[in-house]
Amino acid sequence: MVMDRIFSGIQPTGTPHLGNYLGAIQNWVNLQEECSSVLYSIMDMHSLTMPKEPAVLRQNILDTTAAVLACGIDPKKCFLFRQSLVPEHAELAWILGCLTNVPRLLRLPQWKMKHASQNNEGTVGLLTYPVLQAADILLYKSTHVPVGEDQVLHLELSQDIAQHFNKKYGEFFPVPKAILSTTKKIKSLRDPTVKMSKSDPQKLATVNIVDSPDEIVLKFRKAMTDFTSEVTYDPAGRPGVSNLVSIHAAVTGLSIKEVLHQSAGLDTAHYKMVVAESVIQKFAPIRKEIKKLQEDKSHLIKVLEDGAEKAKELAAPIYQEIRRLVGFQ
Repeated sequence: MVMDRIFSGIQPTGTPHLGNYLGAIQNWVNLQEECSSVLYSIMDMHSLTMPKEPAVLRQNILDTTAAVLACGIDPKKCFLFRQSLVPEHAELAWILGCLTNVPRLLRLPQWKMKHASQNNEGTVGLLTYPVLQAADILLYKSTHVPVGEDQVLHLELSQDIAQHFNKKYGEFFPVPKAILSTTKKIKSLRDPTVKMSKSDPQKLATVNIVDSPDEIVLKFRKAMTDFTSEVTYDPAGRPGVSNLVSIHAAVTGLSIKEVLHQSAGLDTAHYKMVVAESVIQKFAPIRKEIKKLQEDKSHLIKVLEDGAEKAKELAAPIYQEIRRLVGFQ
């Protein structure tokens, strides 16, 4: 697969959790080695779709930046920047929003779910943020976007918007393709039918990458499994144990089959501690590096500002041409 330009983003929710790391960030680290043009954005504009205190948002931006750097994102191999420092994202979102019909946005599952969670008083931003996502991608003429299963519909919207623009104004945007993560979706440790989430009210459900070894052990010890003690992989029939197997495989780089072979003869109680230890070993150096980076706030700010300058240089000629095509100049 020829990858001309990759774009992806992460919302600044503070330090990421295990699911963020295995589902997205680990993949980002690999992709920056494989492609010569890679952009990763801290999506601070998207984060406003859920209410945030300004001081909390500021800190979350820095903590998320420290975390992705500690995980191996290298600003020499990619553009790492803060979305709001490149105003063309919002300007292009307006143009693309004028090509997008409301019923299409109302059908997206994230709107239905989050709209309901906000007592059916969802904001315009919550409804239209998939259009901003399309602008994020298309502003750089990105050709590939790493996505999880739950973002495929949003990428399909970006593809449709690109095609609609091309039909109206002439061939301009490449239609971006998905790079699907090979890691199985990581589920909550307390309810393996839903994905692991930072906003889960159950504190034992989510493993954060800065959790202490004791906290990680406790969370895995309390992880929901079933009454069969054997370690097997059957996501439909045994979602709890299968989630542990997925986590174990992802943090060690082993296949599901290899993990099951290694775990033959272990009961689930002992196996939980094996998985916990694998996660502790994986995150120990990352946790140490995050703490070190968090102590140098000015360095984190500079990384994002330098990345934004490079992103602006890339976006400027593309956006000028968009302005000409739509009749602004």
